[in-house]
Amino acid sequence: MCQADKATAFAALHVPGTPLVIYNIWDAGSAKAVAAAGSAAIATGSWSVAEAQGYADGEQIPLDVLLPIAQRIVDCVDIPVSIDLEGGYAVDSEPLAANITALIGTGAIGLNFEDQVVGGEGLHPVDTQVARIKAVRTAAEAAGIPLFINARTDIFLKSKPDAHADHVAEAIDRATAYADAGASGFFIPGLTDHAMIEQICGATSLPVNVMMRGALGSVSEVAALGVSRASYGPGPFATAMKNAAEGFTAAAAS
Repeated sequence: MCQADKATAFAALHVPGTPLVIYNIWDAGSAKAVAAAGSAAIATGSWSVAEAQGYADGEQIPLDVLLPIAQRIVDCVDIPVSIDLEGGYAVDSEPLAANITALIGTGAIGLNFEDQVVGGEGLHPVDTQVARIKAVRTAAEAAGIPLFINARTDIFLKSKPDAHADHVAEAIDRATAYADAGASGFFIPGLTDHAMIEQICGATSLPVNVMMRGALGSVSEVAALGVSRASYGPGPFATAMKNAAEGFTAAAAS
């Protein structure tokens, strides 16, 4: 399957009520393991990829280190691969487009693209983020790839759970603006309230992605809310590292 066909197939996996399960990986080895277990697609988590190479999250892993990792993952599996590119490693449209072109060159067919100001405070204004999403879409169209732009909002990660209800309307407004700009999906990590998730799913034309944590205990639960993608974020890497440490401790004590 060619890269463009993989991108189209990946988009088709996002079905409200029958979510695509993404057990986020961090390198070629973990990608192969998840693919062999039957996953329909592969996606990285930025924190996991960075930590696996000894870097902190927040675009601390250099792009010229990240891209070869993405390339190796793509080369090792036959299914679609999406890469968490955080904020795209640039704010302005021209360098951002160049980074997207480089990502597409690895064979990746999608990306997570967040609206927080990486290394700064708060979120990009809606107009700024809209321009950035348009730049990503334009670069993808120039490359001939229907790139899946999973537009992530950090509204809920940057606020306390008891204030999440105050941000639902803003999240819906951002989803609408991002969809008009060319986004393919809407990612709302940090939000775990079932009623609020269901409200957002019903208010946007974009397939909604949640991060499985806290009150989001099972895929069947979020499926009933209308979610189209269930991601596990840094959880799989954290579990793997915990198992490694505990394995050593047990071995050393034997």
